Order: sequence, then C-alpha cells, then structure tokens
Amino acid sequence: MPKGAQQGKGICVALVASEYNYDITMMMLDRAREEVEFLGARVGPVVKTPGVYDMPLAVKALFDRSDVDAVVTLGAVIEGETGHDQVVMHQAARKLADLSVEYGKPLGLGISGPGETRLQAQDRIENAANAVRSVVKMVRRLRELA
Repeated sequence: MPKGAQQGKGICVALVASEYNYDITMMMLDRAREEVEFLGARVGPVVKTPGVYDMPLAVKALFDRSDVDAVVTLGAVIEGETGHDQVVMHQAARKLADLSVEYGKPLGLGISGPGETRLQAQDRIENAANAVRSVVKMVRRLRELA
C-alpha cells in the first residue's frame, strides 16, 4: 500500500472539471485522480462542466449524494482582455464555499486564476493534487469531531 494510502481509506472524492481550457483542465483531472488513488481514497463521480462558473450546480448535486464525502473542483481561469475572469472566479469561489459550509462537506478549490496566463495555468496543474490532499485531510478531521 502506498505511503499515503491509509489516510484516504473509506473516503469518496467526487471531481468536477471545467471543459473550458480543456488542454489544461484534463491534465488537472488526471493528476487529481492519481492523487485520490495514491491516498487510498475512492474516485467518485466525475462531472465535466462547460466552465468554472457552472460548477456550483454540479457540486450541489454531488453534495446531495450520501456516497460523496468531498468534492474537488478543477479549472483554469485565464486572464482575457476584460475583467470577466475576475467576475467568474470570485462568484464561483464564493458560491462553492457557501455550498461546502451548507452541506458540511469539504470542497477543494483546485481552480487556478484569475489573472493568470496560459503558461502560469500550465505551471499550476499540480494544484489539483493539493486540492485532493486538502479534502481528504478535512474529511478525516471532521470525522474525528463527530
């Protein structure tokens, strides 16, 4: 069993990935899957949304499921010519945090940006694994409190 495998035992992590900036987000999705398995957790449902802004609805549906312990969101909000990236990221992040608190389930914000370049987004693909580690730790700690 891999070194970190015991920490994720009995934990189901769902993944939500944005199709926008697909070349980057699908690498993030692969990295997140690898990390879930490395930690000994189970990869739950995987949902692909058109963009980051669309994620809260998918996350809400996943949090409604009793077999999902945590959700990790994956995306790259790359800076454009307007401030649209700021609006998308701020609104999505706020709603995702609200859902996590409302449902009492951890949410990993594996979304890079806003204000980043495509190259910076590629450099941050590893953040997908960081988000997975975060939710697995939080599930464990919340179970300790129960």
